[in-house]
Order: sequence, then C-alpha cells, then structure tokens
Amino acid sequence: MADKSLKKRGLGRGLSALMADVTEDSRPNSDAPKRPDLMAPIEKVSPNPEQPRRSFDKEQLQDLAASIAEKGIIQPIIVRPNPKNPDAYEIVAGERRWRAAQIAKLHEVPVIVRSFDDIEVLEVAIIENIQRADLNPVEEAAGYNQLMHKFGHTQEKLAEVLGKSRSHIANSVRLLQLPDEVQTYLREGKLSAGHARALITSDDPAALARRVIQKNLSVRETEKLAKSGLGGGTANGAKRPASQMGQEKDADTKALEGDLSANLGMKVIVDHKAGHENGQITIKYQSLDQLDDLCRILSSNS
Repeated sequence: MADKSLKKRGLGRGLSALMADVTEDSRPNSDAPKRPDLMAPIEKVSPNPEQPRRSFDKEQLQDLAASIAEKGIIQPIIVRPNPKNPDAYEIVAGERRWRAAQIAKLHEVPVIVRSFDDIEVLEVAIIENIQRADLNPVEEAAGYNQLMHKFGHTQEKLAEVLGKSRSHIANSVRLLQLPDEVQTYLREGKLSAGHARALITSDDPAALARRVIQKNLSVRETEKLAKSGLGGGTANGAKRPASQMGQEKDADTKALEGDLSANLGMKVIVDHKAGHENGQITIKYQSLDQLDDLCRILSSNS
C-alpha cells in the first residue's frame, strides 16, 4: 500500500521530467539510443507487481525475441532498485523487452536505473502503456482506477496529465462495473469498449454480451438491445411490469449515477422519487477488495 503522503501530493514530481526517459525510450527508430547505466543479469530483474498490463501477445513476443536474438536490445529497460531486494531491480518500463529477452535466452539486459517511488512507477507504467496503446480496455480502466483510489488522484487531474477527456476517464472506469465474463470478452477483443459501455446499465450484461457476440451486432444495435432488454423486456426475457415502465429515470438522475459510478469504480443506483426530497443510494461491490476501498473512501471523509 502506498504511503499516505503520496496521496496528498500532486501527480508525481512533474511528469514532463518523469517521462523524459520513457518518451525517448519509446522511439524504436531513434538514431541515438540511450546508453545503459549497466548490464544487469536477467534473473536480477523482475516485473513491477503493480504493472497494469497483464496480457502479452505471444506471437508479438516471439517476433521481438527473434529481433533481440539477432540485434540485441537496442533501447535499455528502465528499472529502479527493488524495494524488497537491494541487490536486484524492478522494471519501471520495458517489461515486454525483458520477457522477449528471456525467450531469446539472453543472460544480461541493458538497464537505466532511476530512483522512482511507488506512485511514480505506477504513473510511468500506465502512461507508457497508454501512449503505446498497449492496454486492453479493462487494463486501461484498472490503471485509471488504481491512480484514483490507491493514490487519491482525481479524474480531472488524470485527464489533464494524460491528454484524455474527463468523460473518457469516467467511461473507462465504468467498465469495471461489468461482470467478469463481460470483462473477459473485452480483454479478448470479442467486445469493444463501446459495446461494453452500452451494457453497463442492463439487468443482465453477460447474457446481452453473448447475444451481441453471437449476432455480431454493432455498437448502435447493442445500445438498442440494452434499452429494450432481451426479448423486448427484462434481461430474462420477461415483459417489464407496467409500474416499472412508468418509472423511467430522468436524464439528470442517470448522469448522477454515471458520475458516482465512475468516481467509485462500482455500480451506483440512485432511487429518487420526483417531487420528493428523500431517496436512497445503492452501491454494488463485486469483491471484498472493493468493499475495503469503499470503507476507506467513506472513512477518509469523516
């Protein structure tokens, strides 16, 4: 867990300086590759456990490994001293090259050593991957969610630093409300982020997702399906009761639900009767970790 002091300061120590090495490192055709600080034994280098990217394309890794076997690693891997082992290193940027180097059976890898703290390592890892479009929608959403809930950053600040719109950040984080089955479809590329966003408010996103994949529906068709429900009624095919049909939420309430859901990373339902001052809010969590996050958020404001 990050130190509380990290949550109170701004986003890193100036990302223009923080990302200088990574930006230069990300240019595969650079005529002047950076000189490594040293050659480190490959077994002394390990991945960052907070790395937002969890999946690596095996075919692309094999292609990179073949290139490394022939030409070596042209751009060094950026590392920091391993917090748990001062004689080893933890990857800040370049895990894909490290993995390919193992496939190519290299014994040493070129590294640039930097003294980044935990929050800076996560920032670099997320931003490097986002810049290279390496993250699938679920990994991207998880990265934003980590920066907001683990380190206390706001959507506005993330949007400013990452060059994204606030709505993009909010809509991305909302994807984490979806069931694991639907998130798996997203990771595998069977659904786009647009398809997934259309399913968030449905009663049974997983069933709708299977229908969308089976029929190869467009995003617009998915939106229509989500509004009508399976079979023109609820997600299980039953017709909506007349009482429910007459209680469609207004746009302001839906927008409020969306903002709260995006900020918390959990599904939030607002039940407010028109003309009344009272109502209730329901927050749905999908794991004990999310419940812990919610308790921490509520207690930090007390």
